[in-house]
Amino acid sequence: MISDYNIYLSCSQVDYRAKLWACNFCFQRNQFPPAYAGISEVNQPAELMPQFSTIEYMIQRGARSPLIFLYVVDTCLEEDDLQALKESLQMSLSLLPPDALVGLITFGRMVQVHELSCEGISKSYVFRGTKDLTAKQIQEMLGLTKSAMPVQQVRPGQPQEQSAVSSRFLQPVHKIDMNLTDLLGELQRDPWPVTQGKRPLRSTGVALSIAVGLLEGTFPNTGARIMLFTGGPPTQGPGMVVGDELKTPIRSWHDIEKDNARFMKKATKHYEMLANRTATNGHCIDIYACALDQTGLLEMKCCPNLTGGLMVMGDSFNTSLFKQTFQRIFSKDFNGDFRMAFGATLEVKTSRELKIAGAIGPCVSLNVKGPCVSENELGVGGTSQWKICGLDPSSTLGIYFEVVNQHNAPIPQGGRGAIQFVTQYQHSSTQKRIRVTTIARNWADAQSQLRHIEAAFDQEAAAVLMARLGVFRAESEEGPDVLRWLDRQLIRLCQKFGQYNKEDPTSFRLSDSFSLYPQFMFHLRRSPFLQVFNNSPDESSYYRHHFARQDLTQSLIMIQPILYSYSFHGPPEPVLLDSSSILADRILLMDTFFQIVIYLGETIAQWRKAGYQDMPEYENFKHLLQAPLDDAQEILQARFPMPRYINTEHGGSQARFLLSKVNPSQTHNNLYAWGQETGAPILTDDVSLQVFMDHLKKLAVSSAS
Repeated sequence: MISDYNIYLSCSQVDYRAKLWACNFCFQRNQFPPAYAGISEVNQPAELMPQFSTIEYMIQRGARSPLIFLYVVDTCLEEDDLQALKESLQMSLSLLPPDALVGLITFGRMVQVHELSCEGISKSYVFRGTKDLTAKQIQEMLGLTKSAMPVQQVRPGQPQEQSAVSSRFLQPVHKIDMNLTDLLGELQRDPWPVTQGKRPLRSTGVALSIAVGLLEGTFPNTGARIMLFTGGPPTQGPGMVVGDELKTPIRSWHDIEKDNARFMKKATKHYEMLANRTATNGHCIDIYACALDQTGLLEMKCCPNLTGGLMVMGDSFNTSLFKQTFQRIFSKDFNGDFRMAFGATLEVKTSRELKIAGAIGPCVSLNVKGPCVSENELGVGGTSQWKICGLDPSSTLGIYFEVVNQHNAPIPQGGRGAIQFVTQYQHSSTQKRIRVTTIARNWADAQSQLRHIEAAFDQEAAAVLMARLGVFRAESEEGPDVLRWLDRQLIRLCQKFGQYNKEDPTSFRLSDSFSLYPQFMFHLRRSPFLQVFNNSPDESSYYRHHFARQDLTQSLIMIQPILYSYSFHGPPEPVLLDSSSILADRILLMDTFFQIVIYLGETIAQWRKAGYQDMPEYENFKHLLQAPLDDAQEILQARFPMPRYINTEHGGSQARFLLSKVNPSQTHNNLYAWGQETGAPILTDDVSLQVFMDHLKKLAVSSAS
């Protein structure tokens, strides 16, 4: 049931005799709508049943808009890379719905907007890659101004058949499938010569600006994807991040800290402007960056971050990592529809004891003020509504709330606080839908009912929400400041919910509901989301992008990777992410979300090198070697983006991926008991989890903290 204010779900008050229901948020009493006039205590719709906290409504009215995909392709690639990319793009055409609209822009030193016609005649508009153009200039040059359109074509969200102007650049797949396949196949490397010691002149900023302007002028407020494929950094025009001289390296974290990144601020401003324009029009921007060096993701990250687009980073377009990841974008559900959605708005409503502090995720603020909006902002705050231009099954926002007392009145004990999430979006079937989730929870007094709060504490969700806040702050604050803030929050939590005697660290205890939280914070402090050492700015941007949009389970894997052990002593089992787990007669499988690492212990590696797995009498050893490979393959097939696969052994150079993640409980400084089985010592000065916990206990029980 939908009123002018809220959507009815099971926590509202219902008067079946008077055929009225009262909203928990605005307290307005509403008549049952005609379709629900016959409901009663024994004849309830799904909305009234407590087990259905989420209801999705399909909106039948209104014109449907087609799916739109605009490819923006870098032609300054090596021949093998360009050929592989062309084949992937041709493959994607076969996966698109026949009525989906598709367009093509290519760029190198110049930018070409390709006309797509059914006659097979190749025609394109060429733009200089050094000149920044306004949206109006782009639309005038492409003939997209209103004066060029018939009157009936200017209404947003209408099917493409009504616009002859836009059809020059965006055509249904079923009409131009063969011609576009041929056009992609005929694409050549950028013809401008690249002299020795120089980078190719790559006009990424202008190409993206033209793509945004094209969709802005043809399909505003309609779901669309701009898919940018780039093989190097922008080197000219607006949005350039490095010059064309190879002797001048692209900016590093050291350069940024020393304020020596010459192009960064101006380039970031350019891409932020494009991202905000794109979000306003309901479109999203994907970036597929494949190169051995950095490609400018740091400056361009706002494009997918603000529009709900995807970010994929790899070494080459000619790798299975890119090819399989790109193919999974077009995976379908059991109804044959893409697992993606467009043009979503999320509205959050609360009961009067709660205020909305903000959201962190792939969204932008719609600046909708109201009584439920807090003055204390966390993340993207100051609003009760956000726009999410692109959604997929893993898209997740963190929403933060503040508990408030109206006019200093105490919160009624035994009462319930309610929150409602209303998401309106365009499904990939082009149908409009509204998904409503309503939850209500009992209030508890923070003084007298602390144990009730403790029992209901979700430490996994709390860890991920705190981590998102930390990563959000890391974008604008110094790394050490963020770590100190995290430490203060952890100490406060331990002081509030720990059981201890003052000044006695040995007495400190945390209940099971909190026991894992400190170790999540320990691993978060060491993670690439907060530590930029040994990562490029592009890599840090990539890691943070995915952490800010993944669900709880995947986020926990990113914070604290999962480690599985395979041995002759029993079936595969999860083991501690600790150096003590690295034993000579074990195979370890580590899942960090971004990498899948298989590590052979010293003895196992020697046996494999000796070829025991090929001898019939050692069939069990062959099965032991195969088991982690099969499990790794399952993860590789299911995850988006596809993780990097690393197969290494004791003493191997890539063993560092495992050694850098485990808790260094045993280092080169530790002494071992004689005859005791121990794990591999880690050559590091990092503190171990045990040292971290001992220090935390001292601070938590200290009167001075």
